[in-house]
Amino acid sequence: MTLAQPDPALPASGLLPDRIPPPRGTLATTACMETLQVGYLHAVAAAAGCSLAQPFPDYGIDWHVSHSTPRHAVDDEVTIKVQLKCTYQLAPRPPGPTFSFTLDNDHLAKLARTPVSVHKILVVMIVPRARDDWLRAGHDRLELRHCCYWTNLAGHPVTGRRRTTVRIPTTRVFDDRALCEIMTRVGAGGRP
Repeated sequence: MTLAQPDPALPASGLLPDRIPPPRGTLATTACMETLQVGYLHAVAAAAGCSLAQPFPDYGIDWHVSHSTPRHAVDDEVTIKVQLKCTYQLAPRPPGPTFSFTLDNDHLAKLARTPVSVHKILVVMIVPRARDDWLRAGHDRLELRHCCYWTNLAGHPVTGRRRTTVRIPTTRVFDDRALCEIMTRVGAGGRP
C-alpha cells in the first residue's frame, strides 16, 4: 500500500493560493479598454440577434448595428450607429439618476446632429482601473465588469469651449434587451 504524495504546487493547507496576476502584454491600457468595450458590444449584439459592421473609415462613428424582423414598420431591417467610449474614472453603479461624461465638441456635434436618416447612440462603458478586475471566467459564466450605459444625444447643445459634459442616465443599461427595445422603437419610425 502506498500513500498519495502531497501536490507540491499546493500549500500545506491543501487550498489554492491567491491567484497571481498573469504577465499581461504591453498594449496601452486605453487600447485594451477599447478592445474590451468592443467585446461587450459584440456580446450584446449576439444576444439581441443583431449584425455588426465597422465602417471604414469611421468618420467618428465606431459601429453600425442592424436588426432584422418582419415586425418593423419602416423596413424589415433597421440600423443605428454606435459610438463607444470607455472610462475607469467613474465608480461602478454610479449614484443618482445620471452620471457626467465629457466629450470633445466635434464628437458631440456629430452625435447631436438632427434630423438624421440613421439614428446614433453613445455607449459609455465603466471599467475597473485594474485590468485584473475586468473579467472573471468560470465553468458556467464569463463576467465582464462593470457596465455599459447608452444615451441618444440628438439635439444636445455644445456648451463648452473644446469639450462639453453630457449626462448619461443610469437607468439605461446597455444589454440585449435594451438593444432590442431601441431597435423596436427605430423600427416603428421613432427615436432610439
